Amino acid sequence: MNLSQNKPADTWSPLYFLASLGAGGLAVTFFMFLMFWVPHPGQPVPVFEDILAAFTGGTPLMQAAILVAVTGIAGFAFLNIKLLIWNLVRLSEYRKTPAYQALIGSNGETQLLAMPLALAMTVNAGFILGLVFVPGLWSVVEYLFPLAMFAFAAIALIAFRRIGAFLGRVLSDGGVFDVTANNSFAQLLPAFALSMTAVGMSAPAAMSTIPLTVGISLVLSIMLGTIAALYALVAAIIAMNSMLQHGTAKESAPTLMVVVPILTILGIMTMRQEHGLHTTFDAHGGTADTLLLTTTILAVQAVFLGLGLLVLKRQKYAEAYLTGEGNSPGSYALVCPGVALTVMLHFWINKGLVGAGLIAKFGVAYWSLTSLAIVAQISMIVLVFLLNKRHFGRPAGGHAIPAE
Repeated sequence: MNLSQNKPADTWSPLYFLASLGAGGLAVTFFMFLMFWVPHPGQPVPVFEDILAAFTGGTPLMQAAILVAVTGIAGFAFLNIKLLIWNLVRLSEYRKTPAYQALIGSNGETQLLAMPLALAMTVNAGFILGLVFVPGLWSVVEYLFPLAMFAFAAIALIAFRRIGAFLGRVLSDGGVFDVTANNSFAQLLPAFALSMTAVGMSAPAAMSTIPLTVGISLVLSIMLGTIAALYALVAAIIAMNSMLQHGTAKESAPTLMVVVPILTILGIMTMRQEHGLHTTFDAHGGTADTLLLTTTILAVQAVFLGLGLLVLKRQKYAEAYLTGEGNSPGSYALVCPGVALTVMLHFWINKGLVGAGLIAKFGVAYWSLTSLAIVAQISMIVLVFLLNKRHFGRPAGGHAIPAE
């Protein structure tokens, strides 16, 4: 990626953390291939040894799928980390500018929550890298779970401090929050960040065999997930009122679909918690519970996807920021719903439909539905490359195109 001067990304915004987030999300979509196609007896997720065994003893199609998966994971995880480091450096510089002071005095202060959101995604991506590429990791994984929970707790603390600064300002000083400029779901970004820490915090609940580790993971992830869901609900209701009165802000229109990734993340968190309750605390759920959960989530996601795409089309968003002369760092928010839909489709198909016995694994219906997830995944890969070229490549004529 060209990070030289004279490009739109030189006009930096905290929303560029979403570029790192999207790359990390795409790494997760490739891990779905391994998660649901590679046998992994003895642990809830595939590890290096399982992947190697499936590759050496598998069919050519299995080998091809594994090659695609590990290449995608490695490539997009590298991009995720590279963009995270770049954004952290730019944020450090940005804090010293008048633009930062203006930002923290406006509605846009919550854009800074994109930083802990991206950090949490990178920790999740790092764990996937360890599972896929580090031999013998599972033998020491119980020592890693406390470290992971500490990392997510630290990230959650960063998020809470920023949320506290924002809410403390707008709730104590009247008239500082511009309700007329709240005509999007941009204020759901704090809930998105907390959701990402919650799903990471819930991982030990599904994977650990130590009751204390599972219990701490359950308690903390439930608390974070509940707070995230409550924040999202309140912020969405307030924003909807403003959108009905003033219409949706064109540049922030992609945020209409931010509910999609939040629901996917909270859904995975819930499934991890249920698995931990079953394996460690002998709490048994019905075989169709996951089917009901994932189907409900997909139904709500379909509503917000349809609404978001309708508004984007009517406002000609693509012509303005994807194919035209304008560039907006908020365009990276378009990647999150597609990634989230891909992941939720994999869980719905494998844990829901196959788990409930409605379809056979690797049958015609299975691959027909899985193709929908793969199409969504490929679309998001193309979108990421398009956005990276527009924002990080040198524009035609060598002049930066400022973000609106």
